[in-house]
Amino acid sequence: MANCHKLFIEFNEAIMLVDSKKEILRKSRDLLRDDIRSYFKKEQPDEILPKFHGQGSYRMHTIVTPIADEDGNLEYDIDDGIYFIGGETDRKDVNTYHNWIYSAVKGRTKKETDKTTCVRVIYADGHHIDLPMYFIINGNCPELAHKNAGWVKSDPREFYQWFNNKAKADGQLRRIVRYFKAWCDKRNNDNSAIEMPPGVIMTILTANNHSPNERDDISFKNTMQSIYDNLQLNFVCYRPTTPTNEDLFAGFSETQKKGILKNIYSFLTSANQAIENPNQKDACHKWQKHFGNRFSCSNAKDEIEDSNKYKSPAVISSSAKSGIVCL
Repeated sequence: MANCHKLFIEFNEAIMLVDSKKEILRKSRDLLRDDIRSYFKKEQPDEILPKFHGQGSYRMHTIVTPIADEDGNLEYDIDDGIYFIGGETDRKDVNTYHNWIYSAVKGRTKKETDKTTCVRVIYADGHHIDLPMYFIINGNCPELAHKNAGWVKSDPREFYQWFNNKAKADGQLRRIVRYFKAWCDKRNNDNSAIEMPPGVIMTILTANNHSPNERDDISFKNTMQSIYDNLQLNFVCYRPTTPTNEDLFAGFSETQKKGILKNIYSFLTSANQAIENPNQKDACHKWQKHFGNRFSCSNAKDEIEDSNKYKSPAVISSSAKSGIVCL
């Protein structure tokens, strides 16, 4: 059967956010931090000075380059948590913090918006910075300033540590997460009727179902098999960190859930065909069908590989394995 591991590694290089884009994000983040520090020193000198802590895919090194929109813009982003640490009597209401942060960054670009869970600063080239606000009382769990729900326990720092413990020194899990995120991006960019899950869900599903293998093509296929089996058993994805009782699929309709399972099944069918196909070029096109042209077949060999070393069963089970998707 064809070994497409090297083609996956090339794909990983193609979808990773390039250093120049990372530098743009870093500079934008640092300038906004300066704006916020300056605002509090000048306009709110008696209030608690904020601290900052990066979060999300940028910090976990799973960020991918999105597919460009019709105008050629790339909509990539970074989350930068803003933390206020003090006593319960020091804390103001949620809207106060949103107003302060919005005032602090207003004018940095031509488009800033105050959203439910963060202040978003949008730049002309398509990238944006999300600024969620948290308050920590007496070293307790951070609480997010949610404009609709009030103060909500949420600890993205804990999520970052959870994922890092899963990934450890092995880079494969991060690569597998990137592959899934790039696939979802491709599906959504094709204007599919079913929107695929966001990055945080795919990260949790992948981390909890990761099937290590020395080949990324087999690891990806087996991980997808495990995700599919578990979602058939119980279509849930519980956040592994505070708030741990939150099912991130709670807002998805039954139509969406069925559509996601259908998309996974379709890809899994092609993945099994690719793994079992002895011709690398043919196998590559099976992967490319779902990943898109960023998964290049230019280096794939149009010849039969005489090797069964990595033989694995091509099974799409209708019954799920025991256990749940996300712990």
